[in-house]
Amino acid sequence: MDVGMPPGASPPRPGDEGSVLRRLLLALVAFTALGLTVELVLLEHVESLSQWVPFGVLAAGLVSVAVVAHRPTPRALRAFQVAMGLCIAAGLLGVILHYRGNVEFELERDPSARGLDLLWRSLTGATPALAPGALAQLGLLGLAYTYRHPVLRRARERDPRPR
Repeated sequence: MDVGMPPGASPPRPGDEGSVLRRLLLALVAFTALGLTVELVLLEHVESLSQWVPFGVLAAGLVSVAVVAHRPTPRALRAFQVAMGLCIAAGLLGVILHYRGNVEFELERDPSARGLDLLWRSLTGATPALAPGALAQLGLLGLAYTYRHPVLRRARERDPRPR
């Protein structure tokens, strides 16, 4: 008997551990995407066209999560991977844009700022420079979900094209 199991619970069958972890990862992707969306709404992150990009990427991510959760076909998983790749790209772009905006702001306030002082001020400035990194982290979490996914593995085994 496993000490960590509740009374009456059956032990997982061999191979089930991966599917449980995979479902947990997908739930974390959905929960994180919803949380980031709510945060962006609360921050009124809608002043320019570039500020709408994370909303579009998060919407694509949430739709692809729903599709994959309902029916994880090879095509759905590939679309999910694309959506997660877009999250990573948008997150990295957001870090750059936030940082550049902070640099401009700090140089307007103090044109003599340079080097590590400017770097520190820009990273801790009015716009959270590293916050968009959460979007990139979401994308990486989503890609972890698809890593060695059994549906993709079976599709690869059936594909007669040489690799």
